[in-house]
Order: sequence, then structure tokens, then C-alpha cells
Amino acid sequence: MSDSPTIVRLFPLPNLVLFPRVIQGLHIFETRYRQMTADALATDQRIAIVMLRLSAESPTSEPEIEDVACLGEIIWHEQFPDGRYNLRLRGLQRVRIVEEVPSDRLYRMARVEPLVETTAADLAELTRWRRDLAAVVLPRFAENSPARQQLLELFEGDTPLGEVCDILGYALPLPVELKQALLAEAQVERRAEMIIDTLRVSAARAERPFPPPFSVN
Repeated sequence: MSDSPTIVRLFPLPNLVLFPRVIQGLHIFETRYRQMTADALATDQRIAIVMLRLSAESPTSEPEIEDVACLGEIIWHEQFPDGRYNLRLRGLQRVRIVEEVPSDRLYRMARVEPLVETTAADLAELTRWRRDLAAVVLPRFAENSPARQQLLELFEGDTPLGEVCDILGYALPLPVELKQALLAEAQVERRAEMIIDTLRVSAARAERPFPPPFSVN
């Protein structure tokens, strides 16, 4: 994307947050989203996944959506005889929705601008964030499991910290509200901090016995 606002197709979903650099499988069956997919395949292959707001009630016929979405690119598709599609969508970039725009299409469209990733940390700080992430993530996986081995390779490799956070935000069983907050956060170290704080709280709760032991008093 350029730095100027761009018109994109919107695919609002209730409990899915797409992140840059990850791949999401989708099954397209509604008429309006079949049209959206056909239009994307005929042009730029681009669709923006945006989460429906969980608590807000919309005064209009269309449900409200979050302010930040992830622009994705169709990298594989198959179409069934009845018009349904299976897709693989690769996340490309965070985008902020400036405004929805009128359209003669069945699906929603919006003008968006890129949400550019930032960091204020130097190399030593980024290394520390990476180490702290590994310390809270790895204990959640069995010692010799394939998932743990993949995570070790991720933490020990040269994948940028922002990408590591996006992979973790997508793959870990985090609350969907937190996933959306991670998508909306442009600063890399802040995303790392959000994941670390959440997993530390989760681990502390898991260590507490329930019901608690009776007091000796």
C-alpha cells in the first residue's frame, strides 16, 4: 500500500483477527462475499479482514466494526460448482479504517490508511523483549513437542520482534479482545509487553489451588 488512503473490500467477522505475515483459511459461502471474492480474484487479490465489535449495538442495519483491520492477499483459492470458495489469505498490513464508502456492490468497502509499525527500542532492548517472551511462552508447551521446537526456532532465529509478536498473537489461545488490541497496537515493544503481561497473569492464576486451603486459624 501507498501512504495515501486506499479503498479496500471489507470482510467483517465476529471472532477472527488476522495478523500480518500469517495465513488464514476461509470458507466463503454467503452471496455478498462470493461477489467480494470474485471481484478480488479478478483484480488485486486483496480483502481486509475486520472484526465485528463484540459489545456495541449498531443503530444501522450493518453491524459496527473495529477501527483497525488487516489487509490480506489471496494466495490460493478453489471454487465449487455452487459458487462457494475456499481461500488461503495471507496477512499483509495493518490498516486503519478512515471511513466506509458507498458502493454498488453487495459487500462493504472502506477507505483505509496504513498503520505503520514502530519501535523505540534499541537492539539490546529488543533482545530482552524476545527473551522475556520466550520465558512466558515456552513453559506452556511440552518439552519435546513439535510446537515447542518450532517456537524455539522462532525465538532463536532472526525473525523481527514485530513478526514474532504477530505470530504469537495469532497462534496463542488469547482472548479475542486482546488479539484485536494487539492488531491495533503499532509499537512493537508494547505488543510484546501485552502478551507477556497476559501470560504471566494466566500462569499465576493456574498456580493458585482451587478451592483454596482452609485457614489454620
